[in-house]
Amino acid sequence: MCIACSPVFQAAFRSLSFPSRRHVLKGAAAVSASGPFIAEAVMSAARADGGINESLAKGLRGDEPAGTAAPITVFTARRVITMERGAPAATAVAVSGKRILAVGSLDEVKAAIGARPYTLDDSFAAKIVMPGLIDQHLHPILGALTLAVEVIAPEDWVLPGVVYKASASRDDYLARLKAAEAKLKTPADWLLTWGYHALWHGKLDRATLDAISATRPIAVWHRSCHEFYINTPGLKALGLTEDMTRNKGQFSEQSNWAEGHFWEGGLNLMMAPMLKVLATPDRLAFGLEQMVGYLHANGVTAYMEPGALYTPDMWTLYEQILGAPDTPMYSTFIADGRGIVDRVGLDKALDAVEAQIAVAPEAPGRKVMFFPGQIKLFADGAIVSQLMQMTDGYLDGHHGEWIIPPDELERRARLFWNAGYQIHTHVNGDLGLETVLGILERAAKDHPRPDHRCVIVHFANSTEDQVARIKRLGAIVSANPYYPVGFADKYSAFGLGPQRADAMVRSRSVLDQGISLSYHSDLPMAPSDPLYLAWCGVNRITPSGRVAGPDQRISVDAALRAITIDAAYSWRKEDLIGSIAPGKIANLTVLEQDPYAVAPEKLKDIPVWGTVFEGRVFRVPEGAKRPTP
Repeated sequence: MCIACSPVFQAAFRSLSFPSRRHVLKGAAAVSASGPFIAEAVMSAARADGGINESLAKGLRGDEPAGTAAPITVFTARRVITMERGAPAATAVAVSGKRILAVGSLDEVKAAIGARPYTLDDSFAAKIVMPGLIDQHLHPILGALTLAVEVIAPEDWVLPGVVYKASASRDDYLARLKAAEAKLKTPADWLLTWGYHALWHGKLDRATLDAISATRPIAVWHRSCHEFYINTPGLKALGLTEDMTRNKGQFSEQSNWAEGHFWEGGLNLMMAPMLKVLATPDRLAFGLEQMVGYLHANGVTAYMEPGALYTPDMWTLYEQILGAPDTPMYSTFIADGRGIVDRVGLDKALDAVEAQIAVAPEAPGRKVMFFPGQIKLFADGAIVSQLMQMTDGYLDGHHGEWIIPPDELERRARLFWNAGYQIHTHVNGDLGLETVLGILERAAKDHPRPDHRCVIVHFANSTEDQVARIKRLGAIVSANPYYPVGFADKYSAFGLGPQRADAMVRSRSVLDQGISLSYHSDLPMAPSDPLYLAWCGVNRITPSGRVAGPDQRISVDAALRAITIDAAYSWRKEDLIGSIAPGKIANLTVLEQDPYAVAPEKLKDIPVWGTVFEGRVFRVPEGAKRPTP
């Protein structure tokens, strides 16, 4: 699961308060993403893939003041990839205000404009224009906090102005820790780092960290975000004692004082003081601004956080940074069906969810908003921690965990199903998926609903029969294609074995069944780089150089749809974003190379020139561009 959605994390965040806009933004000024952006979102209901309907027209009538007509700009390009089935490619697109007015050849676009004046912009004449890239699912606070500290992880992390290279061995990991500690000048400063994983970096404990420094506080945040390791000075700085970890039931069982290790429920014992160190206003502001620059450099024009972390102060920070005039993307959210129900109970849950959505409903002028009528639920545990529920268990005999026990998950799912909500369910194991599909089947039998679009989220482990059942039940899939790339090598040897590890994320099977497939990063579980995610789905090449599950590779076209129109479809926004068609919002991503023309293994290396957000052009600053080979 996402730790940001857990009660302990949210409770700890509620105990924090953030200062004024001026103070918060001061720490972020140095990493502002780029030049001035102006944004005014218009989001409304969506029904048909690539179609234009009455709800779209109604939503867009408010774009411009009455009696005015927005200037028209015609962008020419070497190729315009529309992602529209009927008109897949063009060479020009006309934009009026925030809307796409026409697309086709330059002559066709001129004919569509008629006698109206326009400006011809050939800035993209040698470039490739495609729909604005979408990360279907990520976590902005976790992305901000993890990437604002020293990153030592099993994979490369490329951020604006810094590249954290992969660490794949214990010796390298410890050397990197020592080097990071040596860079700190003030003895009392914390060494905070994220990315450790035992399968790559070996055993870690308090004694190991004390050997790095017996005087400086050190906190190591696990790659899964569900564990912390803290050295002796760190425990003292947090005010923690051994007695505070005793006689606390499961919390005590999921902590090891001698090793300075806290995980899952054990985080309740240390998260509140830890967040006071980790989530300072300056670090949060820096991290959010860095994340915006990072997403922009990767061509992202919209993302969604399912199970939003919400507190009034946190939302103020979102509005100030994610909703700022210089942020060129939509930050969208759906409500958390775990934390809200835990807090208010099932009887009051619908009212509480609607109250949260009302904090920032879809409306003209918003870039930071909740989607109405959508909810996030959780089945089993995280793949990174190997806590997903597996039908045949694990090689070493350990067991997965339920985030919401099956009976309780069904009660919550039925509540929101009967209320007409679109349900997004986090599920990673094949036993977890069997449970979710059973709940969906029973709910649909008792209360049939057309086009419910329930989303199977993450979709790490499954069987072919389960994929066919997803189709029969009318659900759709939003998968993380990084799982086989990042984890299949290690999970073949530990936990799953080769067959199950290589079969993770059955993307080709999903498409063969005619199921809508979108991709997401779940940042920071994978890099939020849609072209990289597409590359993962197309190639499935692991760090060892082998292909994990070659029969599950998909085409370049399917992978590009998974980060554009099918991602929009999973949000019910396919009539507004996700393809280039008249009437849609003018969100575009501009590439230096044609993804259909490069070798499939080079898909991730295509440079992103910049984006167009709501009709305005925003080039990625030179210092923030994605590195090329």
